[in-house]
Amino acid sequence: MQAFDLAGRHDAKADPALIADDEQHFAAIGQSLEEQIAELGSRLDEVRRRPGGHGQEAMDRDLEVHRLGGQLRMLRRFSLDLCLGRIVTESGDTVYIGRLGLTASDGRRLLVDWRSPAAEPFFAATHADPCGLLSRRRYRWTNGRITDYWDEVFTAEGLEGHAALDDQSAFIATLGGSRSPRMRDVLGTIQADQDAIVRASSRGALVVDGGPGTGKTVVALHRTAYLLYSDPRLGEGKGGVLFVGPHEPYLSYVADVLPSLGEEGVRTATLRRMIPEGGELVPETDKEVARLKADARMVAGIEPAVALYEKPPSKPTLVETPYGDAVINTGDWAEAIAAAEPGTPHNDARDQVWEALLKIVTERIQANTGADPDRDYDAQADLDDPSTSSGHRWGDSDQEEDEFDAYGLVDEDAADALRASLETNAGLLDVFGQVWPRLRPADIVGDLWEVPAFLRMCAPWLTPEEVKALQREDPKAWTESDLPLLDAAHRRIGDPDASRRRSAQKAAAAADRKAKAAVVSDLISHDDSDMKVMSMLRGQDLRTALLDDSVREPEELDPYAGPFAHIVVDEAQELTDAEWQMLISRCPSRSFTIVGDRAQARHGFTESWHERLERVGLDRIEMAGLSINYRTPEEVMTEAEPVIRAALPDANVPTSIRASGIPVVHGSVADLDVILDTWLAENEEGVACVIAAGSTDENEGRVRRLSPVHAKGLEFDLVVLIEPETYGTGIEGAVDRYVAMTRATQQLAILS
Repeated sequence: MQAFDLAGRHDAKADPALIADDEQHFAAIGQSLEEQIAELGSRLDEVRRRPGGHGQEAMDRDLEVHRLGGQLRMLRRFSLDLCLGRIVTESGDTVYIGRLGLTASDGRRLLVDWRSPAAEPFFAATHADPCGLLSRRRYRWTNGRITDYWDEVFTAEGLEGHAALDDQSAFIATLGGSRSPRMRDVLGTIQADQDAIVRASSRGALVVDGGPGTGKTVVALHRTAYLLYSDPRLGEGKGGVLFVGPHEPYLSYVADVLPSLGEEGVRTATLRRMIPEGGELVPETDKEVARLKADARMVAGIEPAVALYEKPPSKPTLVETPYGDAVINTGDWAEAIAAAEPGTPHNDARDQVWEALLKIVTERIQANTGADPDRDYDAQADLDDPSTSSGHRWGDSDQEEDEFDAYGLVDEDAADALRASLETNAGLLDVFGQVWPRLRPADIVGDLWEVPAFLRMCAPWLTPEEVKALQREDPKAWTESDLPLLDAAHRRIGDPDASRRRSAQKAAAAADRKAKAAVVSDLISHDDSDMKVMSMLRGQDLRTALLDDSVREPEELDPYAGPFAHIVVDEAQELTDAEWQMLISRCPSRSFTIVGDRAQARHGFTESWHERLERVGLDRIEMAGLSINYRTPEEVMTEAEPVIRAALPDANVPTSIRASGIPVVHGSVADLDVILDTWLAENEEGVACVIAAGSTDENEGRVRRLSPVHAKGLEFDLVVLIEPETYGTGIEGAVDRYVAMTRATQQLAILS
């Protein structure tokens, strides 16, 4: 099968002398692909036939299935069009660049992975700096066949390789192509300025600042794939990468790009996805409330709010059980609370404190009743004088010998009975519930907006007027401004239901152990054999094996909790200081790729990126700029530039490098149907978008309807603005109009 299909206007490029080497190389790629697909399919079938197993064994099997399946899907998805192009080096070597690396069975390198150092000149070479290349060839693939290709020659010697000179046509042709409902990767036409940012170090925070159409999103996505391949600090098992977008339509639009670049395991999210209440959030209409909640100090206020519920009682506690009594003094409570591991969420730490408390009480009761069998322990005396037990420490009990039965085994029945009594002790549970109650994140945040004294305690910098402004009738009528506070509460408190599930699992395991122990005892007592074989069940190792309950159902993990080794944030200019805390808390290394445009910030961005990011807690900040508008034609930018400069005179408006030849249309709303019908009739491919204030996300074939906010980050062949004067006033309105206009890659219509 031939790889080239260059009929029509490309006949000249079909000269056998120009493509003979490529055809021969593609034949080798095709054969190697068939072999590797067959081998991967066989290995995948073999792994799937293995027993499922338990625990780590089952996890390893699932990971192997996922890894092999991903490789197989990638090879089947692209076949020959894994190849992006080729380069000829000054030494005369021809290197073919691919989405993945590919090696023939004889060890010959057929494709070099685009992320490898050997492939870097393919993207970085320019006429000013050829990077050691004689020439570069890029392919355009359609349905698995090459329908066009373009050569660039960097030296006179490059002409000797039979080049079809076309220079930048590959890139320009891609820019002018029709859009689809989902973004396609543009890996084959990444430009040198973009590639330099893609391959920059992941250490610290890299800010990619650029106006509309400069390829910021392209850079962000390709950089994500590059870092996962090249940076060992970000690989599997080391945190990975979180990719954060501005809204759900954006994530849907870019969903295919990372898999097409060879990465299927990247977490993608909006800020809303990170909390259970995300779907309930509505816009905050009160600008003063939004300003107050955007302050990072409000996020910090969650800590004292939760700490209020983690204090020991001021008086000793008497615990009465059928097996003996004990007094828990304030020092014991402090010791139990100190058992909570630092950084553990409140509800998870609750289990740790409870376990420590049970140990203290158990040892105290055993000490009180075991020291002198004839002694009638007077718990009330200890309660009246708690200092008598203030010296208690874990493991202090000198009654270890009394805990063993005649066979040298721990008297588990007595210990289990005492523990069971304590776990259901109403008095102990009541006091513990006051000392360390099980909390719900939404309740804590809701209390801030309902109880002024509570808010003043947690946020003492607020004025009385500001405290009053934050109160509301329905404290759980969540708005977008509550998002970072709810997130902080979830991270600090944890899932209350998870704690209950663990308690239920422990209770079930204890009941199971008791039932198994009864069976063992019954077998021993009814053993009438001469050898008394069943007595072997008294052995500690065998008994432990029989009563083992170590196999647990794995807990469901929050996929967005982190920690992540690197976070990529697109449209980052919109994040408030409080929202930045959500991301920083998930990335201890402070390794970020931050993509945005200050001129597209709906609420204004008057400071520098350094000032903003240093204030929220980032350091080691590097800047990279993109100033060429590859997407938006001149006709549209000429119309859009005055709109943003009227509000932001110093806006970074990029320079368009192409014209569509289609003037901007001005008309009335009544013209909408005619404009859409005409465009659909004249264009068999492509996507149009109608942008109107308050519009919801709707699809009507190749026509979408979006609000200005949800259009951000997307691109369409035709964009129709409905009454842009209704988008808002001031900075917000100007930014929304500017963003909406610059979504167009071919044609813009403005209807009022």
